[in-house]
Amino acid sequence: MSALDLPDGLTFRVLTMDDARAVYDLAAAQEQHDIGKVEIEPADIVSDWSRPSWDVATHTIGVFDGDMLVGYGEVTGHDRGDAAVHPTYRRRGIGTAIAGWMRKAVEDLGGTGYGSPVPEGSAGDRLLDKLGYRVRWTSWVLDLPAGTEIAHRDLPEGYAIREARPEEYPAVQDVIEDAFLEWSVRERESYDDFHASVIGRPGFEPWHLRVVTDPEDTIVGCALVIMAGEDADEAYIERLAVRKDQRHRGLAQALLVDAFARGREHGATRSSLSTDSRTGALSLYQKVGMEVGDVWVNRAIGV
Repeated sequence: MSALDLPDGLTFRVLTMDDARAVYDLAAAQEQHDIGKVEIEPADIVSDWSRPSWDVATHTIGVFDGDMLVGYGEVTGHDRGDAAVHPTYRRRGIGTAIAGWMRKAVEDLGGTGYGSPVPEGSAGDRLLDKLGYRVRWTSWVLDLPAGTEIAHRDLPEGYAIREARPEEYPAVQDVIEDAFLEWSVRERESYDDFHASVIGRPGFEPWHLRVVTDPEDTIVGCALVIMAGEDADEAYIERLAVRKDQRHRGLAQALLVDAFARGREHGATRSSLSTDSRTGALSLYQKVGMEVGDVWVNRAIGV
């Protein structure tokens, strides 16, 4: 492992699964400072780190002041990473050191570079800009305003929306991957990784996977709902996909209506999702009444 050039008194080491909660606390502190709220969930860390393709021993670095985690970086995919520095430890070179480690880690894993998501205009955004990272794409978090409902869309004759059955989970992943790989340049996600990060995610319930089926009961679209927030009061659509040959039939809008309705049945008082500039879907969500909240940019170098 490469050494980090850190201020006196700070140490670094690879992380372990036992550090997952500390990573969440650190990332939450950064989000609270940068965007005024916490969007990350403890389950996000645990589910990502549980993927068979991911190795905590080679994909992470932690910076400590005594026993306190004050900075961390992780390589989450072949060209993506995440990092955080506690707000009270900024402007000491910790973020720069972690960024250097992440780039070297990606190269050691066979990559040429990586990108990281940061809130637009945040300290992390400014640092990566200074280090030469370009904006690769922009992401928007959209919310459905209180009291607003997405207009109902009738499904084509013979189509239906329901909960996915366990034996259908591989088919669900196929629909998601086929759709996402139309605009995402990466390797196809393995089913084992999908199962670990979705089905194995702490708090997962079968109703979270909503599917739309054609007259032959074949899955042609799906939505993954996560009950987010400390009180699990936000229905967040983490993934939404419709098979290419089944688009422009109102299936995505019908899935949105269904997913948010199921969320409300389970206690959600808020409804949200995110999209980015690669998908071209922003206007679709705005047309059904959703409003842009937080804006993130993915800054990249070497890719």
